[in-house]
Amino acid sequence: MTAVIEFLSAFTLFLMILTAFLSLAQLEMGSNDTSVDRLDRAAAQGLDRMTSDGGWYVPMLDDGSLDYPNSTSNWHLQPIDELNQGIVLAGLMNDNKLDFERIDALSNITEDNLAQGLGLSAKYSLYLEIKITESDVPNRVDLVLFTGGTERGTAQASSTSFKEIQLGQEKFLLILEVHNGGRKANNLQITEISPRSVSGSPEWFELYNPNDFAIDMNGWSFLHTSPNQDTSLLLREGVISGNSLTILTGDPTSQNTGNADHIIDLGSEGFLGVGQLNMLDDGGGTLILSYTQLSEFQPFEVMRVTWGGDTGYFLTPSQSLIHVGEVFPPTTEDWEVSSNPTPGILP
Repeated sequence: MTAVIEFLSAFTLFLMILTAFLSLAQLEMGSNDTSVDRLDRAAAQGLDRMTSDGGWYVPMLDDGSLDYPNSTSNWHLQPIDELNQGIVLAGLMNDNKLDFERIDALSNITEDNLAQGLGLSAKYSLYLEIKITESDVPNRVDLVLFTGGTERGTAQASSTSFKEIQLGQEKFLLILEVHNGGRKANNLQITEISPRSVSGSPEWFELYNPNDFAIDMNGWSFLHTSPNQDTSLLLREGVISGNSLTILTGDPTSQNTGNADHIIDLGSEGFLGVGQLNMLDDGGGTLILSYTQLSEFQPFEVMRVTWGGDTGYFLTPSQSLIHVGEVFPPTTEDWEVSSNPTPGILP
């Protein structure tokens, strides 16, 4: 009996030593998963950083160094281009209360910039939602103030952190999901195109960003194909805000911009024409919008627009091709010819 007890004691000690060794080596044992633990910590710490204070912004100098003397806690008042070049910790509080100006300013920050400011690993993506769950005003219940980022279903693993904040008679719910990988929600949409300029007017097309996050245009590309020519353009800079309209034009000085939030000159890039300079084929062609993530070698086609040929869309001067469907990417049937172009105005 004594020998059996000594054997069991020695075996128990062996298991204790083995468990300690595996823990120190950060190996997995049973149901423990260190990668999930890291995601859990990232989600909890990220949400805590956003709700602990008002945050800050640090500009970046031309040589890539950070300009700490000119940093500011008023990150929400900085121009969108400067925010995209610096480091932003997007805090959402002011005097221990949710700051709605800062929530609105989230649309000037890209998902990557927010993740970097929260200290997330470069391999992580995120999804953020802010909504009202309780209110003394019935039609404000379930009102979403912000939603955007990478969808959970595109990632290998995810972790979610929640926080409720009471403000007066309303309760706000903040949800931060942190994903291991995933395809970023870069779903820009071409909503209207005018390939036939008239009376000296430029060629143009319209982009809509349906995401609440801003989108960095670095890595986006356009390809125009036609029987007469093929032209491609890769953008290396620029940023457009969330839920915004952008006009890309052959000549910003003569372009009717409507209510567009951003104007991008593609005439100087030789991609769009003006007056008698036709870069988009009048008779028919295809415009393809693509995006290349840093981890990928080939561009991912986001959507395309085709006119002329077998489509039945033949445009005369002063007409445009406008998207009228509900689904993206659209099919050929989701477009129609309009005799009243509306650049800078969603249909």
